[in-house]
Amino acid sequence: MPRFGVGIGWRPELDLTVPRLPGVDWVEVVAENLQPGALPATLTALRDRGMPVLPHAVSLSLGGAEELDTRRVEHLAELTEALGAPVASDHVCFVRAGGLDAGHLIPLPRTREALDVLVDNVKLAQSILGVPFALENIAALLEWPDPELSEARFLAELTDRTGCLLIVDVANLYANARNLGSDPVSFLDEIPLDRLAYVHVAGGEEHHGIYHDTHAHAVPPPVLDLLGELRSRVDPPGVLLERDDAYPTDAELAAELAAIRAVIEP
Repeated sequence: MPRFGVGIGWRPELDLTVPRLPGVDWVEVVAENLQPGALPATLTALRDRGMPVLPHAVSLSLGGAEELDTRRVEHLAELTEALGAPVASDHVCFVRAGGLDAGHLIPLPRTREALDVLVDNVKLAQSILGVPFALENIAALLEWPDPELSEARFLAELTDRTGCLLIVDVANLYANARNLGSDPVSFLDEIPLDRLAYVHVAGGEEHHGIYHDTHAHAVPPPVLDLLGELRSRVDPPGVLLERDDAYPTDAELAAELAAIRAVIEP
């Protein structure tokens, strides 16, 4: 994988902020929010000056039992080409079933049958994309009963069978530890970090005993601690700060980026 450094999620609300922020080496965009033939000028300016711009999809529903909507994959492929991106990505989840769209990333049952479906869909997506494909672990508020595999083993077998890469979201690991009692350190011990594409970091907030991965709050210290745990095992190709709402000042964003860099570049 290329070395990306420290980046931030590009959003229209941050289009003027990103170019003036210190310490931004790359950006990631939400694929469904862009059209390959009509990219925002502020985004193409970043691309044209050599900054990596990576597309991150949220709607492929790769773990869904229904036939994969290849039109969505084709859109991702076209956007990847327009951006000149070296990798494209989505999530280990499903978002649609029975003609309904959840509007949210739904965790998969960690069964071998579900893994078979995911593997087939990932292979089909890879055949269309033409660049390495990375999949991200998600934050979940529930676990399906009777899992046959741990989350780390599920992802390891996915990479073994498809050759895909992984995005490790340490904020999602923290959310799952808080809400589901999972062990993020064991996850990091077991996950195939040699398949790491890059890392996501984000903030959240607790409401009524539930930790919500909001992407609208500052990154809490325990998430940076988990980033440090990951860094003690591997030098990540890139780390990205996600912010999707309640955008703070440039100075606050710059401070968060600097805190991330301090963890991965001790």
